[in-house]
Amino acid sequence: MPVDFTLTCPVPLAGDETIKVAHGGGGRASERLLDTIFRPVFDGPELEARHDGAALDIAGPVAFTTDGYVVRPLEFPGGNIGTLAINGTVNDLAMCGARPRFISAAFILEEGLETALLARIVTAMGNAARAADVRIVTGDLKVVDRGKADGMFITTSGVGTIVAKAPIEPRRTAIGDAIVLSGDIGRHGMAVMAARENLGFETAIESDCAPLAEPVLALIAAGIEVHCLRDLTRGGLASALVEVATTAKLAATLEESQVPVQDNVAAACEILGLDPFQVANEGRFVAYVPERDLERTLDILRHHTVSREARRIGTVVAGRAGRVACRNPMGGSRVIDMLSGEQLPRIC
Repeated sequence: MPVDFTLTCPVPLAGDETIKVAHGGGGRASERLLDTIFRPVFDGPELEARHDGAALDIAGPVAFTTDGYVVRPLEFPGGNIGTLAINGTVNDLAMCGARPRFISAAFILEEGLETALLARIVTAMGNAARAADVRIVTGDLKVVDRGKADGMFITTSGVGTIVAKAPIEPRRTAIGDAIVLSGDIGRHGMAVMAARENLGFETAIESDCAPLAEPVLALIAAGIEVHCLRDLTRGGLASALVEVATTAKLAATLEESQVPVQDNVAAACEILGLDPFQVANEGRFVAYVPERDLERTLDILRHHTVSREARRIGTVVAGRAGRVACRNPMGGSRVIDMLSGEQLPRIC
């Protein structure tokens, strides 16, 4: 893993050891940290080359994405900042109709971070990468003074091979397209909030953090005419739907009864005055497909664990650009809108 270190880390590692700022660069301390925490997990020929970057063999069009992760706390029910970084990058590539292949990871660690916590996060990242069939091929590591990084920040970039025959983007959505949701919403945001604020809900809420490439690639391989895909991260389902409708210069109608929300998530949102439609997810997406492909789309998605609850929640219609109307079970209707700010900061 090509890195630029400014830290010290004694070896062997013990559970009560912490990262410290060094006054002279990396050297042996850098190699020891790599050998004890990073290399055993982030294994691969690119890292073993110990070069300044990774030489990749990629043919055809590619998708490229980058993102930063500043979630607090670093560990939460259902995941941690490491799983979030890998799955978030994998999912962004999948939404472009690409098969995720390579990831780079840059770490900013705060002085005082426990090496045992770092090891857990790195191990989780390695497991997540293998589960998503991607390779971590290069990276970087810096340490900042105590109190400057909330423990750890991670930045990842990802490259994937585009396999979709036609562009998958908001501008391809069309009047009459079915809007398909892959599963229940709101769990990630509420899991992080509960862990951060020590909210003692009767039933624990676990994040939905998961890779989404497998069901997406299955749709493409089956010849489904996927017009648009969007994962439901910051701003949740509401932001995704409004953003797509705005870019497509179309409108959408939803059936609220078709949008699944777990009882514990709904209860937590009600207590805190939050709208589940606007709470972040890290393992959910919406797909826009022609009506003729709807049943096949649902059948394919339901064969994958991460999308087994897939269902149609709405339709693309003519109307004012960006207007998303949601009908409730009583027959009333409300307009779904994006928040002007973040409802739950530091959730990814």
